[in-house]
Amino acid sequence: MTGMKATGQKQLMLFSGRAHPALAEEVAKELGIDVVPTRFDTFANSEIFVRYLESVRGSDAFVLQTHSDPVNESIMEHLIMVDALKRASAKRITVVTPFLGYARQDKKHRGREPISARLMTDLFRTAGADRMMAVDLHTDQIQGFFDGPVDHLFALPILADYVGGQLNLSDITVVSPDAGRVRTADRWADRLGSPLAIIHKRRDPDVANQVKVHEVVGEVEGRTCVLVDDMIDTGGTLVKAAEALFEQGANKVVAAATHGVLSGPAAERLQNSRISEVIVTNSLPIPEERSFEKLTQLSIAPLVARAVSEVFTDGSVTSLFE
Repeated sequence: MTGMKATGQKQLMLFSGRAHPALAEEVAKELGIDVVPTRFDTFANSEIFVRYLESVRGSDAFVLQTHSDPVNESIMEHLIMVDALKRASAKRITVVTPFLGYARQDKKHRGREPISARLMTDLFRTAGADRMMAVDLHTDQIQGFFDGPVDHLFALPILADYVGGQLNLSDITVVSPDAGRVRTADRWADRLGSPLAIIHKRRDPDVANQVKVHEVVGEVEGRTCVLVDDMIDTGGTLVKAAEALFEQGANKVVAAATHGVLSGPAAERLQNSRISEVIVTNSLPIPEERSFEKLTQLSIAPLVARAVSEVFTDGSVTSLFE
């Protein structure tokens, strides 16, 4: 007889970086486990050190880290965590990124530009990741950048069910703030059984975050408009879109997005706008100074935990959205 048969069973282990430990704890609670204790050190020159305080040999490892501000530091810590697992003989490593950094740089708009989203997935693959899991990627084609399985999760059911419970569905019009979000808005319209409108805008290619709204395509007069997007960064797009909707006779405007980046003047800008409510998930941590009265944050922990469980048990992640 050659070889030896192992008697052990598969072991799910959940690891968390320092970017958003609260979300990791929520996911662990949903799974009925604890986050693996980990030692983190940042040296005087800002280098990061990671060491796991339990054996991970042969484990099915899920490494949760959202790429929040400071983004580059969060990403580097995530990569180092994956490398540590590979060198500690984890059997399978799944990178869980509720918010994937650099996802907006998914194509070249002009010559001599990078495709940084592809670089990101290459880095994680090189570090030792076997699989990736992300929530509402900026564009669907990013799934093809990673050389391995990608579980693309959608926060739409969480957000849409909340909106449907707060507003009169017969008065709602779902609005895409630009042409790039039409597919997302279409899914929302199907879910809520509502009509769809689109805002045509043009960005200044030489000025970051500069948006000019042109016209609204669709019937919004006297309606409650739900502006949907994948993320809210500085808030400029949503505020200008809301102004265009009110100019066309909209009765009320609510904004919903998966990722609340809320950079720079976003909190003040959105609070002072005519938008009634801004709804996001907790895919990113929102510190006190970026929070504001109109902001509502919903948890994606049950969604992530269910997806982790399905992957671990060789179940179907797709079934979560059918």
